[in-house]
Amino acid sequence: MGASCQCTWLILVMLWKRNKTTPAPVNAAQANPVVNGPARFLDPELLARVGSLELLARAVVEGFMSGLHRSPFTGFSTEFTEYRQYNQGDDLRYLDWRLLGRTDRYFIKKYRADTNTQCHLLVDTSASMNYTSSGSVTKLHYAQFLAASLAYLLNRQQDSVGLVAFDQKVHTHVPARNRTGHMRTIFGNLSLLKPGGETKLAESLHQLAEILTRRGIVVVISDFYDNTERLQEAFQHLRFKGHDLVAFQVLDQNELDFNFDDPVVLLEDAETQEQMPVLPDVVMNGYRERMQRHVDEMRQCASANNVDYEMLTTKQPLDFALFSFLSRRAGK
Repeated sequence: MGASCQCTWLILVMLWKRNKTTPAPVNAAQANPVVNGPARFLDPELLARVGSLELLARAVVEGFMSGLHRSPFTGFSTEFTEYRQYNQGDDLRYLDWRLLGRTDRYFIKKYRADTNTQCHLLVDTSASMNYTSSGSVTKLHYAQFLAASLAYLLNRQQDSVGLVAFDQKVHTHVPARNRTGHMRTIFGNLSLLKPGGETKLAESLHQLAEILTRRGIVVVISDFYDNTERLQEAFQHLRFKGHDLVAFQVLDQNELDFNFDDPVVLLEDAETQEQMPVLPDVVMNGYRERMQRHVDEMRQCASANNVDYEMLTTKQPLDFALFSFLSRRAGK
């Protein structure tokens, strides 16, 4: 049995066991799956061995959601519609105790999923997203994993999901839908994405602002190697159109640390193929300062334009990103 098959079988077994086991109640301090969740084994290095994005997304989301059992996020994606009489076996969490006190009758609050939300997932496929220091999970791989997991999560909530991929311009656009078979289209297009081309993120966001006619959530997954002033204008354009924005900046840990063992390193620009020999010990401090400045500017740019921002590395388990997404959306 090959490594990919073995990993796929492992994921299936874990999902089966998870579905067979009722999670124990957790208190508020335990509700954050980033610290205590059962999806901890789903790190990117393991996920890279799974051949199917659909299986990967299911494993990540189902594991993650079980970590939210009886957490503050239970039922966050639903809205109240009406009452009905209590029947034996109904979930007592939805019993209206105040109405019981006033009328001495048992009524259950009925909820329906909020199906009006439309979300587009934007994935940067420029050449810089092909970088990896570990040799397995590139930034684009991580972006694909994250986009697939978010798509599965949103579909699970009965929201409409769309996909956009870009480098110098938008080259893939799957309109947001919520219908049978649509997720296969999303996963299929995600799996076909290849890195290449220069980054023109701001221009692509402006292009998208004109394409999307209905208000919704726009999630951008990129390394954000673009001028922050241009990005600010693009964010403002999307905000003017009425969209809520979420930005996941995906970086390799070595892009932040700049740790190299060799005394001389030949660096190559992934997008222009320009090469430059450098002495890591000489340029390391200056590089780290500039990189930190870029991350800080990106965070400030997002904050100034009401964009939910999170910086991720390709070694962080995906439950961290999912928790960030849900916690921020729950506060809207």
